[in-house]
Amino acid sequence: MSGLRLAFLIAAASSIGAPPAFAAAQSSYVYCDNGLRCFKAPCPSNSALDLATGNIIKGVSIDASGLPQADKAITDQSDVLYSGKIVVRGSIEHRTQTITGKDYSLPWLVATRIVRTAKDSERKHCSSP
Repeated sequence: MSGLRLAFLIAAASSIGAPPAFAAAQSSYVYCDNGLRCFKAPCPSNSALDLATGNIIKGVSIDASGLPQADKAITDQSDVLYSGKIVVRGSIEHRTQTITGKDYSLPWLVATRIVRTAKDSERKHCSSP
């Protein structure tokens, strides 16, 4: 019983110090430009399909700074992130941004790794084929 209690305490303590991006539930997403164009910010011109729930998060930006070096090299060489060609693992968090003097709480996909190539059926919310 004391071993189980120790394991619980270690898990609880480690989750307290976890960065916000990792405290949120991780899922797999197809992120892309959805073709919308706006005249005023914030603009929902990017979206992400949550493969676990089927929900489309509109107006999401991506933070790819946490990707491993090998994954960054893939995203730096082409438009795979913005064309919906890959599935990324990560979480959605809301960040406050000030745009023209007004604060907005906007969704961000915090990507932690590339999982695989996206299927055509997973890219339906994207504007490009």
